[in-house]
Amino acid sequence: MAAAHGGDYLRRFVAETEWYNEIVLSAVAPGDWWRGLPHPVQSWMRNCVGGYLLYFISGFLWCFVIYYWKRHAYIPKDAVPTNEAMRKQIIVASKAMPLYCALPTLSEHMIESGWTRCFFNINEVGVPMYFINLALYLIFVEFGIYWMHRELHDIKPLYKYLHATHHIYNKENTLSPFAGLAFHPVDGILQAIPHVFALFIFPTHFRTSIALLFLEAVWTANIHDCIHGKVWPVMGAGYHTIHHTTYRHNYGHYTIWMDWMFGTLREPVDILKNE
Repeated sequence: MAAAHGGDYLRRFVAETEWYNEIVLSAVAPGDWWRGLPHPVQSWMRNCVGGYLLYFISGFLWCFVIYYWKRHAYIPKDAVPTNEAMRKQIIVASKAMPLYCALPTLSEHMIESGWTRCFFNINEVGVPMYFINLALYLIFVEFGIYWMHRELHDIKPLYKYLHATHHIYNKENTLSPFAGLAFHPVDGILQAIPHVFALFIFPTHFRTSIALLFLEAVWTANIHDCIHGKVWPVMGAGYHTIHHTTYRHNYGHYTIWMDWMFGTLREPVDILKNE
């Protein structure tokens, strides 16, 4: 879609990401040395800053609320992870973050080059089509993440060398919001890559695509906090905690529908708190 409009139209995407880079990097990087770097490198640096901030701010706020401020209101004492467990999760995620952030940087470059079906303004397609395409995008991503996640379990070398890094957290008292991004970096990229593939298939609003990719950090924190929200058909932490304890169920991401369709759904029992 973007390529059909020509260079002037594509320049709008570049100008947008240059603006993001200016806001973020001028705030955190001393001096002007970064201005001479290639645009993709600047974008990667900005994505790293955004990724780290989102991970730490959401993680620490989440943990403060459920483990300290509302202590034992959501999670019993014996299910609270140790500080050491959370520290190890933070180390794994922090090491992987620079590679994670290569994915949004790559997707931005492909959008700026006109290779995808991204559009700049919602009024180019209209509000109804915006929401229809967004729904199709999310269904595709849900399908893609389900099967990518499932194959990371079913293909033994992928599990052994990639996904097992994440599955050392296999009990309620070892899971925390910080475990949400505690993956081998290739594993994390593989599970997020359906977001990039979707850009080539569905007309997608540029800013929405960036927001959805980064909001994965918040969503993954949510499904690792062991609090069963009981909001059907959301694949909340109650379902995902079962995945971490059985290894063979609840591979889905946003909803339970893919697990229901492909026979891997297991309903949660509220083992953390009877209400």
